[in-house]
Amino acid sequence: MYPAVFQNLEKRYHGGVTALHGVSLELNKGEFAFLTGPSGAGKTTFLKLLFGEIEPTSGNLTVLGNDMTRLRRRRLPRLRQRVGVVFQNFRLLPRRTAYENIDIALRVQGVSTEERRRRTDAILRVVELEKRAFALPEELSGGEQQRVAIARAVAGDPELLLADEPTGNLDPELSVKIMELLRKIADRGTTVLVATHDYSLVKRIEARVIHIEAGQVMVK
Repeated sequence: MYPAVFQNLEKRYHGGVTALHGVSLELNKGEFAFLTGPSGAGKTTFLKLLFGEIEPTSGNLTVLGNDMTRLRRRRLPRLRQRVGVVFQNFRLLPRRTAYENIDIALRVQGVSTEERRRRTDAILRVVELEKRAFALPEELSGGEQQRVAIARAVAGDPELLLADEPTGNLDPELSVKIMELLRKIADRGTTVLVATHDYSLVKRIEARVIHIEAGQVMVK
């Protein structure tokens, strides 16, 4: 089963603006891919469709076996537990430590105390932040905060991880390290889609590129 399948999908907003049209592609299990395109091309719309924040106007979209044109709103929270999202501005809780930011995400999912501790410790090792577990966000560098945000997104073992401009505030060296971390997560079986406008970074990392231009998708 493909984690996501687009079939002749179109998304129009009120006022007749067409954000995406004629989109047909699949995301493969364990794949690491880039989503590129200029501002206003449709990248954010593409991600929102996958997360169920908006619905297609026409065509079909299947996410983790769910038909997004027919999925009832009350079933969205269950689907979203299987989809991790990493935001550009981190969105960490400022008065909670790195450890607590990850733990809270698991608590919302109803994970037991013992299992939360095991998963949080494990993912902190993956992102190499064991020694910074009890630091507050303000005590962390930008790169460390981004790694906490990634850890929080993947702690629940999502099948699909969406990263929206995850390196937009980082220097080139840190950006490459974050991409290497996301690739490591893909190697564990999670499908990872990274939206970025940093074409120099895309050239340095070997991955499939899904490029959006004026609402149309080209796969490179």
